[in-house]
Amino acid sequence: MTTRRHPQIATRKQPQQARSTELVAAILQAATQVLAREGATRFTTARVAEKAGVSVGSVYQYFPNKAAILFRLQADEWIQTTEMLRRILENSNKPPLDRLRELVHAFLRSECEEAEMRGALNDAAPLYRDAPEAREIRASADRAIALFMAQALPKASAKARAVAGDLITTTLSTVGSSFSGTPRTQAEIKHYADSMADMFCAYLKELGKR
Repeated sequence: MTTRRHPQIATRKQPQQARSTELVAAILQAATQVLAREGATRFTTARVAEKAGVSVGSVYQYFPNKAAILFRLQADEWIQTTEMLRRILENSNKPPLDRLRELVHAFLRSECEEAEMRGALNDAAPLYRDAPEAREIRASADRAIALFMAQALPKASAKARAVAGDLITTTLSTVGSSFSGTPRTQAEIKHYADSMADMFCAYLKELGKR
């Protein structure tokens, strides 16, 4: 049986000095611009280096291949989203359903604001989505969801909470991606988020009665 190999997506080294930090920031900014302009299929390390105004060798000092650059962009986006999710869902000053409603609004706004970049990163996802580093980042969000579900559905079984968490996160991700594929006004985003939040809250209330 052949073991499936994943591309190396970890950075070669971390910048230690201000000049190195600025170089990595310039590479990532250039990568964002190249990805937005060329898309995932035409994204190359050479194009990133040219846009950043540095040599390809300078890029390779920190990123072993284009998958590593794309993963860094995706990881930064995942981390920001996970931090937002945790900040909202772990706010014990608000009832669980109020937190869920706030999350739906924040997530949908974020999806619409960054729709173009998210779409390009989704096209590049096959390069790194099954790598251990990617799974580790996603696991952090899963833990936050599981903790929230335990608070929102304290009497439900672990299996019921897991199904509810998966249904909500999958629906959020799928519907958010589809909805943000078309430019939306703030009024449209609010109306859609209110409707989704109403649906999720009604679902959890019904589960809580069982």
